[in-house]
Amino acid sequence: MAPKSTQDFDATASIPASRVEAKLEAGIYVPTVAFFKDDEEVDIETTRKHALRLASSGIKGIVTHGSNGEAAHLSHEERVLITRTTRQALDESGHGHIVKLIVGCGAQSTRETIKLCKDAASAGGDAALVLPPSYFASLLSSKLLLDHYRKVAEASPIPILIYNFPAVQSGIDLTSDQIIELAQHPSVIGVKLTCGNTGKLARIVAATKKSGFLTFGGSSDFLLQTLAVEGAGVIAGLGNLAPATNVRLMEAYGAGDIERAREIQAVLAEADWVAIKGGFVAVKVGLNHSFGYGGEPRSPCAMPELKVQSEMKIGFSRLMELERSLQKPQ
Repeated sequence: MAPKSTQDFDATASIPASRVEAKLEAGIYVPTVAFFKDDEEVDIETTRKHALRLASSGIKGIVTHGSNGEAAHLSHEERVLITRTTRQALDESGHGHIVKLIVGCGAQSTRETIKLCKDAASAGGDAALVLPPSYFASLLSSKLLLDHYRKVAEASPIPILIYNFPAVQSGIDLTSDQIIELAQHPSVIGVKLTCGNTGKLARIVAATKKSGFLTFGGSSDFLLQTLAVEGAGVIAGLGNLAPATNVRLMEAYGAGDIERAREIQAVLAEADWVAIKGGFVAVKVGLNHSFGYGGEPRSPCAMPELKVQSEMKIGFSRLMELERSLQKPQ
């Protein structure tokens, strides 16, 4: 049966079964960085340690192989290893029923994307986060992109979230119309908007919120703006450094303490600009400085010069002071 048009979408329809089964909630989700030993082999112990630190902060989920996770530097086997290690750490610590696991599964072909979704499911993922294919961007019409997502959603054993990040997609920027149309599929349960377009975010929320579709901002610097239009929260790399700060902002907003939420948002926005400019490497600099682990990226990426690292540490300093003050006793 042909998919309904955007105009035919019934925002009052009941939540599809796959959305219920996914059991994802509004909140803070953290796309983790990948950890390597000196020989660039995956660092299993640090992967576990980091997952457990995040899980104890009040977040709703962890994302492996997002843009912070160096997915492009990993083999299929390493992707499965990192996801499975994270799943085991959550389950063995008793966090598994609270902290959900989303797995980045974007690839350049529909076939490969489906394979990654199946791998993610077998490794314990609750849902898949899927970038659009973009290598042959000039050849991809809107119809081909939408067909890609529908085929992946049909074949994936776990529900999927759309990931819109034009900076790493050869400029492909999915529109609110396209996302609202895809949201009609029962196995497409949400979207992460790293495009930073809050107008697009507001339109998607308004059209889909009654169906159970989750619309997430893509970074901490517009968490408050996301909440103001009833978005679901954020999937934000800065959460690697300051998960509690993100969580407390949501709590303050939910309690009606808008002034406190604004104060926290100002600190998050200041620090997130450091992370946005420096990418996942900046997050690793912050982890190394504040927590004593993080290590180096896989080559050909490398840590910045010491002077730049010092500037990054200064840029993160106000946030890390706030994070320490907001952490709840274990």
